[in-house]
Amino acid sequence: MKLSAPKNVTFIISLVLVALGLVAKLGVVSSIAGYAFWLVFAGAVLLALAVLLKNL
Repeated sequence: MKLSAPKNVTFIISLVLVALGLVAKLGVVSSIAGYAFWLVFAGAVLLALAVLLKNL
């Protein structure tokens, strides 16, 4: 299995998702606090898929 570097856009999107999840968990943005875990999870999965799949 060959790993590839994610594209910049994919990396930034996953970083934004993780940052939103962390900010929500800390209570800064209370409207999405219930989705904090899923935002971090989605960001991590997106980054993992970008490393495993070519051209993502």
